Amino acid sequence: MASLGKNLAALLLFLNASSLLHYNLLIHAASTSRPVTLPRILIMTDLGSDDDYKDDYFDNHSSPPEVLSSVNIPQLHQEPKLCQHNPCLENQEPCAKLLKQTGCLCPGISGADEPPHSPRIQALLPITKGDNRGMVEVQWCAPSSVVTGYRVVFEGSHGNALEFGGARRRGLVGSLESGTKVCVEAVNSAGHSTRSESACKRYDPPESSDHNLFAWVIGGGVALLLIIIITSVILWKHKVCQKGKEDSTDGLGNPSYSTEGTL
Repeated sequence: MASLGKNLAALLLFLNASSLLHYNLLIHAASTSRPVTLPRILIMTDLGSDDDYKDDYFDNHSSPPEVLSSVNIPQLHQEPKLCQHNPCLENQEPCAKLLKQTGCLCPGISGADEPPHSPRIQALLPITKGDNRGMVEVQWCAPSSVVTGYRVVFEGSHGNALEFGGARRRGLVGSLESGTKVCVEAVNSAGHSTRSESACKRYDPPESSDHNLFAWVIGGGVALLLIIIITSVILWKHKVCQKGKEDSTDGLGNPSYSTEGTL
């Protein structure tokens, strides 16, 4: 019995010590751990009407928000344009130089290793004034090719041609007969162009003012002569008629004259 009592006393001491240790552990954990915050729940008992909501909105916003209109931003990218280069004018900047300066587009040009295309002849104009009076000016347009010079040839000239520089677009030739065929050839190191239809033209001189004046003089003289002849005929007939009337008046005044014959 004495041993049983001792065992019970020891068990009670052990239980008390365990409870005390467990309590200390709980106190330490509570002091070191972060406090837990519970979410606060608000219960709205009166939400109000829609009119109250609108009034509150307009009180807080004096004016409606402004809507910014879209702004059109111009595009900086522009399409390249053709170079301002006229193939029919002299003393112009080469198109390749204009391309480097402005970035414009040049027409396609064939290289120097092939014969040039045919130029286009523009006009054959006679010179009527100055020291070159009587000569003919040939005007042409350059082809889309590399050209070092031009030759002007005539029908029936048997190879005799006039040569001009690559920058020229016109040239003077001697007097030409009406109907003479004139052709312009482009030349480079690879050869010369063919005599196409657009590169040739027949000379058709306009009528000069002297010829027109001479024709007017002749026409006026003929017209004046006809007027004189017609006027002379009319006067002659009038005179004849007047003389016939005078003869009739003289016969009626003579007493020996009778319509039935001689008395």
